[in-house]
Amino acid sequence: MIEAPDISLAALTPLLFIFGAACVGVLLEAFLPRDSRHPAQVALALVGTVGALVSTLLLAGSREVTAGGALAVDGAGLFLQATIAALGALAILLFAERNLDPARSSFVTSAAVPAGSPRDRELLTSERVQTEVYPLTTFAIGGMMLFVAANDLLIMFVALEVLSLPLYLISGLARRRRLLSQEAAVKYFLLGAFASAFFLYGLALVYGATGSIRLGDIRAAAVTEGGNTLLVLGLALLIVGLLFKASVAPFHTWTPDVYQGAPTPVTAFMAACTKVAAFGAILRLLYVAFGTSEWTWRPLIYGVAIVSMIVGAVLGLTQTDLKRMLAYSSIAHAGFLLTGVIGLSSSGNGGSGLAATMFYLLAYGLGTVGVFAVLTLVRDGDGEASHLSQWAGLASRSPLTAAVMSLFLLSLAGIPLTAGFTAKFAVFRAAIEAGAWPLVLVALLCSAVAAFFYLRVIVLMYFSPPAPDGPTVGVPGLPTTLVLAITATATLALGILPGAVLDLAERAAIFVG
Repeated sequence: MIEAPDISLAALTPLLFIFGAACVGVLLEAFLPRDSRHPAQVALALVGTVGALVSTLLLAGSREVTAGGALAVDGAGLFLQATIAALGALAILLFAERNLDPARSSFVTSAAVPAGSPRDRELLTSERVQTEVYPLTTFAIGGMMLFVAANDLLIMFVALEVLSLPLYLISGLARRRRLLSQEAAVKYFLLGAFASAFFLYGLALVYGATGSIRLGDIRAAAVTEGGNTLLVLGLALLIVGLLFKASVAPFHTWTPDVYQGAPTPVTAFMAACTKVAAFGAILRLLYVAFGTSEWTWRPLIYGVAIVSMIVGAVLGLTQTDLKRMLAYSSIAHAGFLLTGVIGLSSSGNGGSGLAATMFYLLAYGLGTVGVFAVLTLVRDGDGEASHLSQWAGLASRSPLTAAVMSLFLLSLAGIPLTAGFTAKFAVFRAAIEAGAWPLVLVALLCSAVAAFFYLRVIVLMYFSPPAPDGPTVGVPGLPTTLVLAITATATLALGILPGAVLDLAERAAIFVG
């Protein structure tokens, strides 16, 4: 006889909000007239994400395992879910801004039309607006929130696919540079399928070694199994699948092409939210399932962190396209985040490493959404001006735009009085406390190298003469203005007065399982 698992609906409220909005969004696509869909879809997506955010805040302090042990509601999971919901809402505002003016829409009117065909050229100036991106994005946000709360490997795999499949689709929906966008989507899909296969194979090996897919049971079995070969190999494959999603070198090859080819609002969404979700899953897997077997994963994370920081910093120097430069920036930041993962503790809580990593994910997400929001405003002809040479002398054309862009770049570089500096200081301190000072030394050197390509953009904007036929700076509508105001204010606040959020992260740095 099969018994239904005990489910706490209150604990699952954030997921119910976001998945409910996604399902209703699909129905709106089917039954609403085309002219009425856009405002309805934007409103529904914002209700879902904001409702999920408020729900996570109301659940603060909860600690329980529900859905038959498959989902965990704890401080760390709720903090990460709130971060994903907040960043997702900001990304949806960027989607809405780009679609309010059909002539500037980032999204193709009909994805089924072959690129370059007469019909495709005709639709390039069409007044129709793509609205399928909203339920797809909402499903992706729901998958990310489920990903960081999954308490067994099978639910984690399902969440991985739920968040990935919509991303593969919306990456190929750019209205302009269609072939580049479609190429990026195909690369993302193929490499993502390999990563999912690694994760699934690792799941099978861990199950074979421990007889369970529950993280708590795996932790108990890891204590008795010791150096079981199947267990170690399974963990390695699981980590490979998760590192792919986190854009960690050497599993990063999809990142520059997808960042460049995807519509810019989609790139902002992927860069911020996917990073939070992937690292949330990495933290839960390593702490809850393998927290008592640090020797199995610490050397791997140590080595991968060094490779990711070096690859991101060095290759970022060679880029001339701003979106590709930010892609290599994200690879370097993934290495910096792994220094916080090294600081995890197997004691009664996640230790300072967990709190520092969660704070870093919040600070990085805000800066990343902000920098891509500015990028959508600087335009050359029909598309964004993404080549670095086009940003020369931007400060003389639009001083406010250059100032806001500089703030976000300084935060990504880790300059004091910005959120990025506080975040880097926190993760580096946690790594030093864990005895990983050589890793921190490499991180500091790579931070200095990476700062060069951020500062290069600022120098171009302020100290280079503008080209006569340079790009124009669009006037942001209300959605983009809200995004820029929120991200800029938060970036400054977390740099000048970070104490309250750091304390919140410290109190939330607890996993149950």
